[in-house]
Amino acid sequence: MSDTVLKLDNVTKSFGPVEVIKGVDLDVRYGQIQALLGENGAGKSTLIKMIAGVHEPDSGRILIDGSEVKIPDTKASEALGIATIHQELNLVPTMSVAENIMLGRTPNKFGLVNRKHLKAQAKAALDLIGLDVDLNQPVSELGIAKQQLVEIAKALSMNARILILDEPTAALTGKEVDALFAVLEDLKAKGVAMVFISHHLDELARIAETISVLRDGAFIAEVPADTDKDELVRLMVGREIENQYPREASAQPGKALLEVKDLSSEGAFHDVSFEVRAGEVVGLAGLVGAGRTEIIRAIAGADSYDSGTIHVEGNALPNGDISSSIAAGVGHIPENRKSQALILDASVSDNLGLATLYPTAKAGLADRKGQHRRAGEVAETLRIRMAGLDQPIRDLSGGNQQKAVFGRWVLAGSKVLLLDEPTRGVDVGAKVEIYNIINEVTAEGGAVLMASSDLPEILGMSDRILVMSGGQLVGQLPKDSTQDEVMALAVSNVAAATEVSAVNTESATPPSASTK
Repeated sequence: MSDTVLKLDNVTKSFGPVEVIKGVDLDVRYGQIQALLGENGAGKSTLIKMIAGVHEPDSGRILIDGSEVKIPDTKASEALGIATIHQELNLVPTMSVAENIMLGRTPNKFGLVNRKHLKAQAKAALDLIGLDVDLNQPVSELGIAKQQLVEIAKALSMNARILILDEPTAALTGKEVDALFAVLEDLKAKGVAMVFISHHLDELARIAETISVLRDGAFIAEVPADTDKDELVRLMVGREIENQYPREASAQPGKALLEVKDLSSEGAFHDVSFEVRAGEVVGLAGLVGAGRTEIIRAIAGADSYDSGTIHVEGNALPNGDISSSIAAGVGHIPENRKSQALILDASVSDNLGLATLYPTAKAGLADRKGQHRRAGEVAETLRIRMAGLDQPIRDLSGGNQQKAVFGRWVLAGSKVLLLDEPTRGVDVGAKVEIYNIINEVTAEGGAVLMASSDLPEILGMSDRILVMSGGQLVGQLPKDSTQDEVMALAVSNVAAATEVSAVNTESATPPSASTK
């Protein structure tokens, strides 16, 4: 008997005239993790959506245990023992853990919810992965890592024998990733087959057995998970990437464009002061709960603060006023582009023009023609891959969506960019393109403040590094610093960091080296 449980045989898929999947083969085996690797837009999402029943292939076959199957919808996929855990979790925040696990399959007795059986079945699912949480707790009160595990428990409660995991570690801390991988190893031992999508190449060698590489919708190769990173990158992008962090620093930074003085917000950060000069990229590092995101949101005008001042080019910014920040030349790229930066059902053109719709209006009317023209120019400059400017932005890959968020502020002529996890969920090729956008901004006299959980990114793209711990700015390091030096400062105020974290974000694990 073959050990292949799921097989895709020469499957294709087109949307209109665009062929996005071109004769792809994929074998997923019992008790193994098959990693799926490729640039944003390579076809990974479309491929897993065919397995999940969201799309049907135009040609080719899908086989389960050697028999051809049709998967016309998600219910058919679930009936075959396939469960898909998307990057954006499909949980109902206001419902309890037990209710989420049994959603759509709630046990009834005499027309009423059988709470006893509901909890018993939910607990049995949680026991499968060793997760101990309060069944009655609203799932919104759990940290991201535990929510991810609840999704897995939900899948296993449906007797799933094939798990599709789409970027499951994107929002997790290092310790949380370790906990998740321990669960996945246990599931492998129980014979569960998995497809694992990640842009973190170092993760794949830890958890997967083999890697299938896609490029431009075509199957390129299946290679062992311990394949050299440079070779994986070459297979992904079709070329060598000699420098993954192509920072081109200014010879001499100019005047201070952003000045933050004695900034405080109760429970988030305290007495923070720094400046970012023209031509500079300043990295903002720290552990979970350190206050990085909160500071960036305060500067952007998205959140108010208690005391302190913020100046852009010498002019004071009003407290908690997004419009004034934009007018002053501040562009904000938040950590979650889909929920905080994009209108997913709107077009690429409309999303690019959100920051300039009012300033370019004529006699109170939006300059639609001009906006469309300017959006086209920016999209071409940033090499945004799309069918056209009128395409809904939700249809673009994650990397191209992120470039569109950058493009909005390029179009607005922003002089100060605030970046919060600017390359989360972005492939290595698109990362380099985003880094080059950052270089172009600073080369033209702009200033960039960048918070990132990716320490190599912080070290590779920053001209100097500010380190937060427990809501306080505890030190500054030059760009040639080591990860250990960054972490030594990041843990210097651990007690306060823990306290802030408890107030602002539920965290299931101790802070880790790779996260904010």
